[in-house]
Amino acid sequence: MSATLPYRANADFLESKYVDWKKDPASVEPLWSSFFEGFELGMARLPSKGAEAAGGGDAAPLSEKTLSFRMRVTNALQNFRALGHTAAHLDPLSDAGPEVPALTLAGLGFTAEELEEDVQTHLFRNGQTMKLKHMLAELQQIYCRKTGYEFMHIHHPEVRAWLLDRIEGRDLNAKPDAQDQLKALRWLLEAESFERFLHRRFVGQKRFSVEGGESMLVALETLLEALPAAGGKEIILGMAHRGRLSVLANFLRKPLEYLFYEFSENYVPNMVSGDGDVKYHLGFETMRQTTGGNTVGVMLAPNPSHLEAVDPVVEGMARARQRALGDTKERKKVVPVLVHGDAAFAGQGLVAEVLNLSQLPGYRTGGTVHIIINNQIGFTTMPEDARSSDYCTDVAKMIEAPVFHVNGDCPLEVMNATRLAFEFRQTFGRDVIVDIVCYRRHGHNETDEPGFTQPNMARAIAEHPSTATLFRLDLAATGVLDEAGAAALQRELDDQLEQGIKTLADRDKGADGGNPFEGSMAMPQPAYDYTPVKTGVALTNLKTIGQRLLETPEEFNLHPTIAKRFLAARKKAIEAGEGIDWAYAESLAFGSLLTEGHGVRLSGQDVRRGTFSQRHSVFYDSQTRERYIPLNNLAAEQGRYCVYNSLLSEAAVLGFDYGYSLLASNLLVCWEAQFGDFVNGAQVIIDQFISSAESKWQRPSHVTLLLPHGYEGQGPEHSSARLERFLQLCAGGNMQVCNFTTPAQYFHALRRQIKRSTRKPLVVMTPKSLLRHPKCVSKLTEMAEDTTFKEVLDDDKLLAPPERITRLILCSGKVYYDLLEFREENEIKNAAIIRIEQLYPLNYEMLKEIVAKYPRAQKKWIWCQEEPRNMGAFYYIRPRLEELSNHKLRYAGRERSSSPAAGSKAIHSLEQDKLVESAFSV
Repeated sequence: MSATLPYRANADFLESKYVDWKKDPASVEPLWSSFFEGFELGMARLPSKGAEAAGGGDAAPLSEKTLSFRMRVTNALQNFRALGHTAAHLDPLSDAGPEVPALTLAGLGFTAEELEEDVQTHLFRNGQTMKLKHMLAELQQIYCRKTGYEFMHIHHPEVRAWLLDRIEGRDLNAKPDAQDQLKALRWLLEAESFERFLHRRFVGQKRFSVEGGESMLVALETLLEALPAAGGKEIILGMAHRGRLSVLANFLRKPLEYLFYEFSENYVPNMVSGDGDVKYHLGFETMRQTTGGNTVGVMLAPNPSHLEAVDPVVEGMARARQRALGDTKERKKVVPVLVHGDAAFAGQGLVAEVLNLSQLPGYRTGGTVHIIINNQIGFTTMPEDARSSDYCTDVAKMIEAPVFHVNGDCPLEVMNATRLAFEFRQTFGRDVIVDIVCYRRHGHNETDEPGFTQPNMARAIAEHPSTATLFRLDLAATGVLDEAGAAALQRELDDQLEQGIKTLADRDKGADGGNPFEGSMAMPQPAYDYTPVKTGVALTNLKTIGQRLLETPEEFNLHPTIAKRFLAARKKAIEAGEGIDWAYAESLAFGSLLTEGHGVRLSGQDVRRGTFSQRHSVFYDSQTRERYIPLNNLAAEQGRYCVYNSLLSEAAVLGFDYGYSLLASNLLVCWEAQFGDFVNGAQVIIDQFISSAESKWQRPSHVTLLLPHGYEGQGPEHSSARLERFLQLCAGGNMQVCNFTTPAQYFHALRRQIKRSTRKPLVVMTPKSLLRHPKCVSKLTEMAEDTTFKEVLDDDKLLAPPERITRLILCSGKVYYDLLEFREENEIKNAAIIRIEQLYPLNYEMLKEIVAKYPRAQKKWIWCQEEPRNMGAFYYIRPRLEELSNHKLRYAGRERSSSPAAGSKAIHSLEQDKLVESAFSV
């Protein structure tokens, strides 16, 4: 129903519409007509009192007054279900919830006298008869107390009915379980004690405490406790820095001495064998025991200060673990949980992108439980300046996720909402939101002064007792736990914290001045080296794979163009053993990995066909659109090829595939940009994770980025994948940046990602025009056994012996073919063209060995590139080549520019001709 339907209308408007409909059904909108028809049908099924007294028989006709009253009853039900959350008492800093006119007696259209009327509707309590005043009181208690349920935006009737059953079907008079209350108090006190201990012991240090939002720990612990009974085995958790230390200490049970060491003056961040990071960005893994004796794995993903950047990473990690556990249908064993701040959830676009992933086939994880620490402020920005929506959660309505808003000072309400959220996730496999409305006791960090910008709020918070204090008093008042018991629990927690400090001191004494925690969390891998990896494949196997890639089922209606051109060209190439183009080499690399038992995942925009109609890894029946994937039909026993056309997103999808690669070491994970320049839409993922995560957090990844790159005169938008930016990020052997010139090199590089023990991201500047260039082809023998990847390629098409060469032109990628053509056409015999296939890490020894073959050319080295001088590889490669040659490197390429390429085809052609010619003359 739209917002203009009955539950949004006041009684007078509703009644006027009803009168109009009675006169002429065609006079009102179709939705109104349908509503009144259903309403009268429902009401007609309920016998009148007169009929009941008469022992049955025909029901007496209902008067206009009775119908009007019953419509107002129905309207009241709908109003409370749709708007009750707006009147709920959610803010711990307020004394009561806001008054909502639509939910007052007058707003609902009732008089005081009507409160004593009997009501009976099949829409509430299964048609139970009750006084109107009792019905309204129950609706107030259900929807307008300390939890607000927002779910009427969900279009699926069965989902709404399920939620209604659980929300309205609760026993409102049931007493909370005493054990639940004691557990909740313990979880609150653990968080509170930990934060206060840090505040006393480490004065002035940032910790981004959870004080004011301690109920978030209640939500997490409730999830943990509920997991085993619902078939869950693991939680993959992502969150920003607020409350992270408390989660590490109290939820993941990271040893306190580790955490306290990170606060000490002797803390060295590279204790994890890398550059390290601040304590509130680090991740951790553990096995937790529930109170029921079950074991649950919990993994907290590391996260930078980019608050929501970890969201897609966690989703990818969760899906990889689901695959590992064989949980790819129901996806109930591994549960992704994301903890957000209110300002970030509303403000960061990545949130919407990740929500949009939630039900897509290639990215589904069975639903995510989102927990929001709603501080009602973002740094110093109030909600009215931070969002245009009523709630910070409104973005989640795009996927019809139910939202449970809860007062953070009510831990039992938080517990109930979290249980309902988890049950919803396990039942429907969809995302759900628990919005814990709380406050931030300190400023943005503990050295900040919130009173500068929010004096009233800061004053109210200073005067407000903590959540644990309020709850402890409640338990004492109800006799669940007396003051002596609470004091004993507090002493126990304080003693644990003191013991952590003592353990740290004891370790320091025994470490002889060294780092007592060196390597304790390290995940080392072999250092990068250039030892050739066996990536070649037996020629017979390649031919078999190549042939199987041409096959389709009988009576499969393959598109004629694909059959006549695409497959015919491949058939000719595989039979001749030469003319293997880029896409065919890729398929052979994928296929050979699959037949060896590895998996392959490829995702991105339009990757099944390929942006340039070059891949066609999925065939579609031209009559039925039935799909056939040759790569999944190579052998009886093989790995699985998973290829997914993604949503139109770079950041979320690349983040997802990066996360997937972290926990899927036996599977080649590739993300392809539609055009290379689109990759800058995912720059945060590249900067904060792909290029630096191994150094910061010891998280090796082998994710492969395929970025179409090259200058074809089609304007600045689709020419450059910004090679220079990747090279700027390179250090310490952190990733590989390549610009290949042959399909065979691409074949070996893809296989190398899986076949060697070292795991590094691979960034490939893939071609566009070279996909069909007649000279950009390889022989099958170049991929056969005993062939390997080569970081540098010597000139194999010299027009004179090496000793007569006086000019070395070094280049990378597509420009090689332009240089080759120019040299051949002009019969230039004194120049050699050396291709640097892998720009980083640069194999100096291989390069030195090659250039040594040309002794007369040592003083004339030219770097040729298509990109402007301030882009591409020039500024990266120049100092390295000059160090190698001891001479100044010459340049042949475009002049500096703020734009990647010219917008005119004519200008492009002039520039291209000039730069190629200058490579032989400069």
